[in-house]
Amino acid sequence: MSLTDTASALPATSGPLKTFTIGDTRYTLLGTAHVSAESADDVRKLIDTGEFDAVAIELCDARHHSMANPDAMGEQDLFQVFKQGKAGMVAASLALGAFQQRIAEQSGIQPGAEMRAAVEEAKRLDLPLVLIDRDVGITLKRIYRNVPWWQRFSLFSGLLGSVLSRQDVAQEDIEKLKEGDILEATFSEFAAESEALYTPLIRERDRYMALRLAEDTPPGRYQHVLVILGAGHLKGTGEHLEAPLPESPTAELASLEASPPPSKLWKMLPWAITALVLIGFAIGFSRNTELGWQLVLEWFLINGVLSAAATIAALAHPVTVIATFFAAPLTSLNPTIGAGFVAAGVELFMRKPKVRDFSTLRHDVAHLKGWWKNRVSRTLLVFMLATLGSAAGTWIAGFRIAGALFGSAS
Repeated sequence: MSLTDTASALPATSGPLKTFTIGDTRYTLLGTAHVSAESADDVRKLIDTGEFDAVAIELCDARHHSMANPDAMGEQDLFQVFKQGKAGMVAASLALGAFQQRIAEQSGIQPGAEMRAAVEEAKRLDLPLVLIDRDVGITLKRIYRNVPWWQRFSLFSGLLGSVLSRQDVAQEDIEKLKEGDILEATFSEFAAESEALYTPLIRERDRYMALRLAEDTPPGRYQHVLVILGAGHLKGTGEHLEAPLPESPTAELASLEASPPPSKLWKMLPWAITALVLIGFAIGFSRNTELGWQLVLEWFLINGVLSAAATIAALAHPVTVIATFFAAPLTSLNPTIGAGFVAAGVELFMRKPKVRDFSTLRHDVAHLKGWWKNRVSRTLLVFMLATLGSAAGTWIAGFRIAGALFGSAS
């Protein structure tokens, strides 16, 4: 392949342009700012030249669908979301969307306007539209699996803190969006200092987009492809295009799309905790019946109270609070079902979301109070907070049991 000067024949743009020739196909990469009216104008101007017979953009299927149907998030079956263990991903997507909405309200420019312009122009001119970015859910999962476990809490609490803040989005965060997307702006502070985070967030996606171009727009299929991506990805993706790419990128794409499995230790940990607690009960009863019942009562009260208190913080229905109080001590001994699932199920039954909740979801979650006001997002809060409350109760009660047994043995 070769780097050519054909970009000089195209209209001047506010963002950088690079044109590569691979075989009989030219690829012009436009580096855009995701919060910029000028970038959207650049896209329209380039597509309108008639130079291109295909357009590739830095979007995945999920984000493209969300752009075409902004209320798609609210159309999901919430019970299935909880049942399939997708509540965390849905909540993270809502949080990122809320961050984006706040930026739009503050700056007057919708982030990703240039991608929307590309979609509209490609449709108007009947040009093939190629989505080359990796699914945002997969990227989040790979970030989660790639960073050490002790960094995960600070990482995602930072994410939630930034998107749920009452304050205006800092100007420096808006500036970061001119180089990358919402994900990169949110995690950039961590990524700059963490190779484990930088790899799935930036480096892997650079490689992935180059491979998707090789697979979906192979040399010879089109004459000239316009590739629209954030300026922060221009260098990395361009370097991959300059280097020889595999003739069949399918296998490597599949490896970059795979969700790393949890470690065996983390899969075994809930069962190990259950076994230790039950052994603790058995030891307590073997020593003294009164001690055994004391341990059971403490387990029940600590788990139940913390989980129920968490649902109260989410403003759950009173029946949900009561159900969570009784369910949490039992679900904590059964790794196949969580207190959050029970709490969310009861909340859905008691307060079924209305059509209005789904239609206003995207706007409600852009503000802190909206998470509690909207029945959809509040149910997600009930799930997450009940899960956290139950986890805290399990550890606290577990240490209390160990302390009681140790004390009674001394």
